[in-house]
Amino acid sequence: MQTYDYVIIGAGSAGCVLAARLTEDPDVSVLLLEAGGRNDGVLVRMPAGVGELIKSKNASNWGFSTEPEPHLDNRRLWWPRGKGLGGSSSINGMIYTRGHPQDYDEWRQMGLPGWSFDDVLPYFKRLEGHHRGECDLHGGGGPLTISGGESDSPFYDALVEAGRQAGYPVTEDFNGASQEGFGRYDLTVADGKRWSTAAAYLRPVLSRRNLTCVTGARTTRIRIDKGRAVGVDYVLDKGARAESVTAAREVLLCAGAVQSPHILQLSGIGDPDRLTAAGVGVVHALPGVGENLQDHLDVVMNWKSRGLRTGYAMTKGVGMIGVGLNYLLRGKGAGRQQFLEAGAFVSSREGLSRPDVQIHAVLAIMQDHGKVKATEDGFTLHLCQLRPESRGRIGLRSADPFADPVIVANYLATAEDRRVMRACVGIGRDVARQAALDPYRAGELSPGEDVRTDDEIDAWVRRTAETIYHPVGTCKMGTSDDKLAVVDATLAVRGLQGLRVVDASVMPTLIGSNTNAPTIMIAEKAADMIKGRQLARAA
Repeated sequence: MQTYDYVIIGAGSAGCVLAARLTEDPDVSVLLLEAGGRNDGVLVRMPAGVGELIKSKNASNWGFSTEPEPHLDNRRLWWPRGKGLGGSSSINGMIYTRGHPQDYDEWRQMGLPGWSFDDVLPYFKRLEGHHRGECDLHGGGGPLTISGGESDSPFYDALVEAGRQAGYPVTEDFNGASQEGFGRYDLTVADGKRWSTAAAYLRPVLSRRNLTCVTGARTTRIRIDKGRAVGVDYVLDKGARAESVTAAREVLLCAGAVQSPHILQLSGIGDPDRLTAAGVGVVHALPGVGENLQDHLDVVMNWKSRGLRTGYAMTKGVGMIGVGLNYLLRGKGAGRQQFLEAGAFVSSREGLSRPDVQIHAVLAIMQDHGKVKATEDGFTLHLCQLRPESRGRIGLRSADPFADPVIVANYLATAEDRRVMRACVGIGRDVARQAALDPYRAGELSPGEDVRTDDEIDAWVRRTAETIYHPVGTCKMGTSDDKLAVVDATLAVRGLQGLRVVDASVMPTLIGSNTNAPTIMIAEKAADMIKGRQLARAA
């Protein structure tokens, strides 16, 4: 049985960071286990490939579904999650937003030292290779290239102007001094290529002699002996003999908000009643594992356009194959764009201390995660609720590690969540009707002009709302008196030695933004905690 100092489970947004940072010490050995493949195909590298990667179960996408959602007409919602090197950073929309400073200050107020915005800002700066350069709020020399968009379409500037005409501020930097308002997004794109954590952190260090990376390795359990995580069992194929490795120092679980709790539960760590019901023996009782699930629910509003060639409609007569070939052979064309370069953070009502709605503007007609191909030119406004009250859970379907986890998102369980989603529709319509979009807007497709009353809007939301892919919270960071806390402020699993969780699952509350950047920050900070050091707080 081989022994490594650290065994990392999952080479996603967080795992790639940890592997790179921990192996900076040549005397430290690291094994990185990833269930998926190398993720080096053209659809992953090409920003426009996001639409193909998200819509179906494939080599880069686990393609989960929720259980029937009781407040969404009992629909099973499609839940894409990244698979392979880079994880969800290899299939996401490449938007780089950090969230509102108050989001992190609330973590500190929950009794979690070291997690205020001033504490985490140095780690954001360390990861950033930002196009704005080094300044008080940004880093210029980090591994993650952060760029502005490349599109020359007039739509994005028109959208920002429409937001101003609707009475909202305009911001030059969603990660700057003020998040609120309309503006252009920063993107994790480098010279027309998706810049996942695999590209930014892992691939440059794969030649290190103290790093071993195994792809196609499905973790079946974390081995616990006398209250300590001592190793990991995994298989390379379903039905194959299990491989076992030993962790001399720590096991670091970085499998994401869906699979980190699932792996803990498969290992006998979780709520005793739920484990027993699934046929798994109880190794360590920890009721919060899989609980506290939070996600951004999204409404998708479509408009036909005139005088504006958009999105997939630009590929008519050529198709995505032609776009891919042009990109692969020449590095040019529509393949360099992800069609999502502008948006906003706004409030659904007066009196809020920070925005509670995010807008993603897409230069294409998007329906059902891109599964329905657009046949005409148009644009889409995605509007999501940033801080839902509703909570769901992740659970075991059985003791079989190859069975998909049970996902109960429990969206729209409260009246306030339903109010905010109703308000999203009003905000979208208000922005779209502004004069700045008059040259491009040709008519509302969805919800459609016949959806007007609150009851009609609520019914449309129940029929059509979907995830915008930001689940967190299922291995909650919390204090010792929090019954749902799974890890402490150092991300160590409560009641066990030698085991940490490092990914989006540890967030106690959902950050009010896209979640890739906060997850990378968490991994950067975790690497320092593991090494026994801490960057100085921002002044």
